[in-house]
Amino acid sequence: MGQYSIDQFSSITGITKFVLRTWENRYDYLKANRSETNIRIYTDDMIVRALNTNYLLENGYKISKISRISKIDLFKIVDEIKVKQTKGRESYYISQIIISTLEFSTSKFNKLFEDGVSDFGILDFYKKVILITLDRIGILWLTNRMAPSQEHFLSENIKQKLIVASDIYFKKENTRDTWLLFLPENEFHEIGLLFARFLLVKNGFNVIYLGSNLPYGSLNQVDDKIKINNTLMFAVSNSSIININSTVEYLESNFQSANKYIISSEMTSKMIVKKSSVNIFTDVNSFINLISK
Repeated sequence: MGQYSIDQFSSITGITKFVLRTWENRYDYLKANRSETNIRIYTDDMIVRALNTNYLLENGYKISKISRISKIDLFKIVDEIKVKQTKGRESYYISQIIISTLEFSTSKFNKLFEDGVSDFGILDFYKKVILITLDRIGILWLTNRMAPSQEHFLSENIKQKLIVASDIYFKKENTRDTWLLFLPENEFHEIGLLFARFLLVKNGFNVIYLGSNLPYGSLNQVDDKIKINNTLMFAVSNSSIININSTVEYLESNFQSANKYIISSEMTSKMIVKKSSVNIFTDVNSFINLISK
């Protein structure tokens, strides 16, 4: 069973530390265990309870009432609200995907993903639910709020869904410009890159997908064989961010005629010391706008 500090617990559930302390003192609710040094320690079960609590609060329930509802009844009420709700379902999917991750429930995740894509469409579901979920649990920027096994469970399931979605659109008539997609050495988190692949093939582009942890030297072999119009990589890990200037220099030297794009944080763009032709996006919408022209 996972153990979480109050900072981790607050980040995952979206409930502030002040509110958590207030509930604990006033209602004896979500009362944390204590370490030998009196540090609050929360569990997976408490995260599940907190996520469902937050959902009920967003739908008009009072904490004084929620604190008296049993675990089983809490799940029932959440499901009943979801069935009746026609707007603002994002929070339901975010909380329930996190719960499916804590429980390692593939069947629950598959059902949530299928329903979410049906409700939102895959593009909005990714932007409004998946990205926020990944940010909540720390996968997006590698802040390690969950156990590695739970992070891998969620990451791998999302990756499988994106691969299947891309294959549906990857047809022989994808004859627009060619994009080279890769992650540099020591960069392993492929979800963003797979989503970019999906968007590109959906928009009719040809995509050369090389995946994660790629030595730069091997990229020359691709450029020798096929004309590359655009390159795209993500810089999320500390290693990628620290080496961003050498990466920019390599791309400019070896892909002079191609448009070059990196998706990373705002901090990364500030670290580039020389004027560069490499474009850095800090959000998915900028990339979507580019390829939708």
